[in-house]
Parts: sequence; C-alpha cells; structure tokens
Amino acid sequence: MKLRPIYHVVSGLWLGVFLAGCHTVPAVLEDAGIGQTTPYVPANYRGETRLPDDVQRVALLPIHGDAVMSVETATSLDAVLLKALQAQTRFEVVVLSRAECQRLFGADDFSSVSALPHGFLEAIANRYAVDSVLFTDVTVFQAYRPLTLGFRSKLARVRDVQLLWAFDEIFSADDPKMRFSAQQYYRTGDRSAPSNPLPTALQSPSRFGAVAADLMFRTLPPR
Repeated sequence: MKLRPIYHVVSGLWLGVFLAGCHTVPAVLEDAGIGQTTPYVPANYRGETRLPDDVQRVALLPIHGDAVMSVETATSLDAVLLKALQAQTRFEVVVLSRAECQRLFGADDFSSVSALPHGFLEAIANRYAVDSVLFTDVTVFQAYRPLTLGFRSKLARVRDVQLLWAFDEIFSADDPKMRFSAQQYYRTGDRSAPSNPLPTALQSPSRFGAVAADLMFRTLPPR
C-alpha cells in the first residue's frame, strides 16, 4: 500500500491551479488583506492510493471535541462536516447522531484515539449497514483572533479494522494561504455567503470550519 507522507505521529487506530508567471493580484483579494493567490494545501495525511471497492457506505460519527470546545460548538460543526464529506461523493454517508450515540453506547461522541465500547464497530455496521466508520476529533480550537481549528480524522473499515485514511492538521485564519482558500470557497462554492464573505469566514467557527473540512476531505483517497 502506497501511503502519502504524514509528518505528525498518528498512533494506532484508537489511540484551482494557477498558471505560472507574473500576475497582478486581483483588487478584491488585496482589499481582503490576502495579498497573494496561493491556496492552502494540507500535508499531514496518509491513505490508500484508491478507496477499496468494498467501501461504499460510511458511518459519520459526531465530532469529538469536548476537551477543547463546548458541545454546542461541536454540534454546530457536525452539519459542516457532513456537507463537506457529501460534496466529495466518495461514498454514501450515513449519519450517526449524538442522540443515537448516547442511546446505543452511553456517550454523545467518541474519539479516534480512545478505547471504544466492546463490539462498537460491529454494532454500527450491523445496525446501519455500513462497511466503514469515520471518526473526527477537534484537536485545537481558538475562538478569538486568529481563529484556529485543528481536525484529526480517521476512516476505518469494519471487517478488518484497517485504517484507510488518516488526517491531522491545524488551520489558522492568520495564514494567508488559508485566507485565500476561504475566499475561493465562499466565492465559488457557497452562494448563500455575503458579497464580501472573508471577514465572516475568518471569525465564525462554522464558516471557517466549512473551509477546513472541505480541504480535509479533498485528501480522501479517490475512486
């Protein structure tokens, strides 16, 4: 299996392209305080070269973030992750809600690096007819400027508990490349955004999280 490099230690499962040359920076980007046109490219991930054929339905677990953010904020990011994941059309996504997690397993969410209840993966696979499970942790959250958000995510196949993809990255609104990516995202991918979306995108956890989640799930193995 050919893996992309990952530079952060990942413990066991549970523990547009611009043409080269001289260009004038568009005025709208200068006004937004970006000053360059290089998008953010995540580097801290690894995964299969391609998704296995038997990965067709994936259970998306609620975000685990109680160590760094409130349950309310984490819950607001659940929908953000779902939208970003579905946009990649890699597989069918089945949502496991916080209420269902609590009812079935006694907790609202589960971390990708913590011990899981006995038979956890098998129970999810049998109940929701999925073949894989996607975990996501918020590792860093800073609500004040600069807004900072860290995502760690892992995709595990149930039948052999194989890790198919792992991601661990910290996104900062202070990074010019991230600012440009936010500008791109809301000008091309979210028509509900205001005419000048950047200020809101760099101050709202859910709007900034949408950009980060989009960048994260773009690194999933292709079909």
